[in-house]
Amino acid sequence: MHPVSQYELICALFLRLLGIFYLIAFASLVTQVEGLAGSQGIQPFAAKLAQLTADYPGYEKYFRLPSLFWLNISDGILVGAAEAGCVVALLIILNVAPRLALIAAYILYLSLYGACLVFLNFQWDGLLLEAGFLAIFLNPKSKLAVFLFRWLLFRLRFMSGLSKLTSQDPTWIGLTSLNHYFEVQPLPSPLAWYAHHLPEWLLRIGTAGTLIVELLVPFMMFLPRRWRFLAAWLTILWQVLIILTSNHNWFNFLTIALCLFLFDDQAVQRVIPKRIRTALTEPPSPTPGLLHRLVIGVLASLVAVASLMHFKEMISMKPITNDYGMLLDYAETYRVINKYHVFGTMKTERIELQIEGSVDGKNWKPYHFKYRPGDPQQAPTWVIPFQPRLDWQMWFVPLSPVHLPWFDDFLRRLLDNSPSVTALLETNPFPNEAPRYLRVQTYRYTFTTAEQRAATGDWWTIEPLGPFIPLPWMERIPAQ
Repeated sequence: MHPVSQYELICALFLRLLGIFYLIAFASLVTQVEGLAGSQGIQPFAAKLAQLTADYPGYEKYFRLPSLFWLNISDGILVGAAEAGCVVALLIILNVAPRLALIAAYILYLSLYGACLVFLNFQWDGLLLEAGFLAIFLNPKSKLAVFLFRWLLFRLRFMSGLSKLTSQDPTWIGLTSLNHYFEVQPLPSPLAWYAHHLPEWLLRIGTAGTLIVELLVPFMMFLPRRWRFLAAWLTILWQVLIILTSNHNWFNFLTIALCLFLFDDQAVQRVIPKRIRTALTEPPSPTPGLLHRLVIGVLASLVAVASLMHFKEMISMKPITNDYGMLLDYAETYRVINKYHVFGTMKTERIELQIEGSVDGKNWKPYHFKYRPGDPQQAPTWVIPFQPRLDWQMWFVPLSPVHLPWFDDFLRRLLDNSPSVTALLETNPFPNEAPRYLRVQTYRYTFTTAEQRAATGDWWTIEPLGPFIPLPWMERIPAQ
């Protein structure tokens, strides 16, 4: 019979890892936030704050959009907030005033999340904020606090599987999703080409395995100790496979870190080197006091209610609009309880947009993104754990029958030759003179076959499809 499980080492290790993920997230924004939300960025945050002030002149605006940037929204403050986030992330890693550092990291990232909402409104950003918020109340001796992290992992995995069923997507129902996934995902890794060419029977088994790991394995997380261990290792295995073939920044690494809560100190100390265990060793945590038990109890109650409402929304495919819907709205505003639905539907073809500019309307020069597929001979690249926000967002534009508003803003900034925006691209083909015209062309990208690659060296075959219908052309109005 095993002794009572202890979680001192588990919690210490998780908090250090959480600090690393915060550091990655903040550091990736240092060089991007000005181009995304600065005064000359794609969608200046100052304009959104001004609009909220006009719509909600009282205190309500602060609750609708919680942000430090109500105090100051200069470009320097935006970049400084990301840099300050790096500092507090280091404090978490070094275990210096960890509780205060966790609070600061959550507030700073929530502020940046609101400032760059179009570009940060993704599940990994929500997961980081939710895990970071829960970590503020983490105590190794609080079984309820540990359970909330297990419940977070359960929701992340099970909701992802549930979304695949409720969407009734034919590729998941027909077990053909992996026939397309490696080719159409936003930013494939170099190994995605090889995975795409695995035998079809193996890809179908992989699709079925994904559904099993997401729909059945999560329930093992609440079974006795050895079943939890098995659930953890199966989840970790799937995350490693995704990491090898995809570029999903820190998302899969954070999921693996959450699996720590399915183990206990006795299990983890067998595989953690003694030097690391010694570095993580701290005085035993105090038994949670009445205030902590009360706060964690209220938090658990809110998480339970919001989780049930999220499951109801996913099953019914209808949003909840009553008082519970208001609770979900606030939970989403503060990103403390999120709904997860990773690849609930699967694209079956990859459409890439090529933006071209011209000074005279005759000679056209292309804009190249840093990480999106372009040159057919250029292999997909490793990006993780960095998150290139513009490259990722471009994946969604062809999916919309009417182009997304931010894409209009992006093109107008290219016409302005905004330095902070062109810095997000591989190169600026107009370093000295802004283009007067822009046009957008569409191309279908497919992985080459093994024979084609052997003959040409190409990783992609490219088929031109013509102008991007919602927005084939833009012109800059010259200053009078």
